[in-house]
Amino acid sequence: MHTWFRGCEAIGLLVASLLIFTNPSECAAQMSETAPGVDMRLYDIVESSSPARLESDIRKLVSFGTRNTMSDTVSQSRGIGAARRWIHSEFERISDESEGKLEVSYQYGLVKGQPNSRIKEDTWVVNVLAVQRGTTHPNRYVIMSGDIDSRASDASDGETDAPGANDNASGMAGVLEAARLLTPYTFGSSIIYAGLSGEEQGLHGGRHMAAVAQEENWQIVGVLNNDMIGNIHGIDGIIDNSTFRVFSEPTPVTETEEQRRRRRFYGGEVDGPSRQLARYVHRMTDTFIPNLDAIMIYRLDRFGRGGHHRPFNDAGYTGIRIMETHENYTRQHQDIRVEDGVVYGDVVEGVDFQYAAKLTAVNAISLASLAWAPPGPPIVRVGGAVQPSTTLAWEPVEDPLLVGYKVYWRDTTAPQWQHSRFVGNRTVYTLRNIVVDNYLFGVASVGNRGNESAVVFPSELVRNSR
Repeated sequence: MHTWFRGCEAIGLLVASLLIFTNPSECAAQMSETAPGVDMRLYDIVESSSPARLESDIRKLVSFGTRNTMSDTVSQSRGIGAARRWIHSEFERISDESEGKLEVSYQYGLVKGQPNSRIKEDTWVVNVLAVQRGTTHPNRYVIMSGDIDSRASDASDGETDAPGANDNASGMAGVLEAARLLTPYTFGSSIIYAGLSGEEQGLHGGRHMAAVAQEENWQIVGVLNNDMIGNIHGIDGIIDNSTFRVFSEPTPVTETEEQRRRRRFYGGEVDGPSRQLARYVHRMTDTFIPNLDAIMIYRLDRFGRGGHHRPFNDAGYTGIRIMETHENYTRQHQDIRVEDGVVYGDVVEGVDFQYAAKLTAVNAISLASLAWAPPGPPIVRVGGAVQPSTTLAWEPVEDPLLVGYKVYWRDTTAPQWQHSRFVGNRTVYTLRNIVVDNYLFGVASVGNRGNESAVVFPSELVRNSR
């Protein structure tokens, strides 16, 4: 039976199997503490996202003719090799303009050919990475990715023109632009700007990068995968430049049977880390970008389809997909042609550069805020069964810019966090007359300029020791 301690009147708090004593100074803390305001630098980042630069980069990527994984790797003007070398050089140029803030590298992964697969011969899949190293948590990473490769109707065809203007020169150009927007700043956590390859043949570039992350023990806060962020003319006849979609899995595929069992009794079916990251992007958009709405899709990806955030999810990392709301299938995975009066092909004329700039800004401010924010509490606990109030307890975060924590709660049927309260720099808080049965809860860390971690959903129970 789980009973409550009563706020600061309690002397001891047994949290799971750990005994934690309340701090008298916390009990004396005044509730007049207020959260910092919004970080005004984020508005500057939004305003700086350039449609002209995105157009230039998209046209450059299209100019390589095809970027199919099996295309030419030697030519200086055509094929995947020329494209990735240009991306590498562009990252280096951005780094030079920011006094060397980017560590630019190639990441090689060999994919063994299989007769019945999309890669029939042994092929090197090459990612291009640029790391903006954090000053406080250098091994803690926020990642923005886009795909380098493109395809025509046949995913294994390395010869036919496949301009891939929207799929996915738009996402790759967005990654380059985000690097330009953020390198003028310094962050506590590291940011990785990633161009991934081999997406159209089975998400190979993402699989390799996720495997490297596991081998090297990267602390990945989240992956923002951008795949098609430039089309506003939908196959459904709708023209829409005011919304975009955010896909996220509900709970980690790597969770244990015990975690699944506990969720059955305590909730959290739609509150895994990737879903919290999606909510974070939604909140950042609402706060900083007018006339743009994020539509959260409660699905790993589009129906029966996949993207480069999935390999990270498969490895247990937090990741989401950001993309346009209304797709146009005549411009995806198609040879360039006219058939029965219908124009097919992913050409540059199908990209809206203003829209791509807005979605790039969404990524940039989300990356920046997460990289400026303290890490989220490693463990959050909740309790309150058969009690009139709910208590949350969490493990403290070590960060020089931490000013406190914010408690969030919402109706069990609400898609977004509805209520929040800044509680200062304490690690236990009771919400009076908020019945635990009727809401879902979480806690975020708050930095000195108002940047917050993603909300951390409780994973353990608070227990009282008397």
